[in-house]
Amino acid sequence: MIYLDNAATTLIKPKEVGIAMTRALSVMSSPGRGGHPYAMAAAECAFKCREKAAEMFNIPNPEHVVFTFNATHGLNIAIRSLVKKGDRVLVSGYEHNSVIRPLKLIGADVQVCRSEPFEPESAMLAFEQRLSRDVACVIVNHVSNVFGYVLPVERIGKLCREYGVPLIVDASQSAGSVNVDFAETGAEFIAMPGHKGLYGPQGTGLLLCGEKAKTLLAGGTGSSSASWEMPDYLPDMLEAGTHNMPGIAGLSAGLDYIRRVGREKILAHERELVSLTAKGMAQIKNVTAYASPYGYSQAGVIAFNLKDKSSEWVGQELVKRGIAVRAGLHCSPEAHKTAGTFETGAVRASFSAFSRKRDVFKLLNEVEYLASLNK
Repeated sequence: MIYLDNAATTLIKPKEVGIAMTRALSVMSSPGRGGHPYAMAAAECAFKCREKAAEMFNIPNPEHVVFTFNATHGLNIAIRSLVKKGDRVLVSGYEHNSVIRPLKLIGADVQVCRSEPFEPESAMLAFEQRLSRDVACVIVNHVSNVFGYVLPVERIGKLCREYGVPLIVDASQSAGSVNVDFAETGAEFIAMPGHKGLYGPQGTGLLLCGEKAKTLLAGGTGSSSASWEMPDYLPDMLEAGTHNMPGIAGLSAGLDYIRRVGREKILAHERELVSLTAKGMAQIKNVTAYASPYGYSQAGVIAFNLKDKSSEWVGQELVKRGIAVRAGLHCSPEAHKTAGTFETGAVRASFSAFSRKRDVFKLLNEVEYLASLNK
């Protein structure tokens, strides 16, 4: 099976990730839960992982790197820290349900700043027209999980700072390939999963925090145990309960892999495959591929549709032919509304450092065959 669903989970991981997880099961207990070697080994592993992430994402204090279960968990912490019922919140037109649903649950006044895909100036204009000092926060998807569109988060962050409005960035599709710079964006929070571009296991994630974090989940932390109150300092105030040490060890190994190979090299490789896919699909009759004319405004994700054929049907037919993709709305209905594909959805191919050109050629051959069928 050719795996082209890396925007959901990077299934193929560096071998070091599995090795690190297996070792953690044998030699690590829980950080902060004792002074014995097993607890100390866990504490050292967790701190080293924070240090690696702090360096990679340019956040000065490793203790402001918080372990989460996934990006959704991190986004819920960030949103609950900044937003209350009735607050006016601006979001891009490409947000995932992990942003929209928490805002809906809170009862926020959500305003969607829609803009054309692969048009950074259009995105800037959409936010410039709506941003004011009475906005509680701005939330921006760094890279669309549907279209691979790279939004101008640094420029949006600068605009937010001019109005004194905090920014939350969803880096689910960018972390590990596209540059994510906490200091440069000026964000209050940046959330990311471990199981996508960071090549870690499912059940892991990171939340990069500023100074406005509030506790979402309360419980034991291994610190300040005499108090009924949660600690008021990071990362403890956001990390209640037992840590996923095999996951953290695997995530740490994933970060090592990215540092060894090079984030820029991974991004260049993924963009090469996206460009090859887009050019190939442009030659196939009755196929529409959603691709950037510039290249720099698209990461390792490309969506496409076949005329008069449902995206779900195409996705299932590709699976039958040995290609794993994702079809439908991808938990991002707002992105499809923005791009005009809400009624049809789309088929998505997403790449990783382990994807190959031969995978693209196989995809193109099968799409050409499916496009030729009278269905």
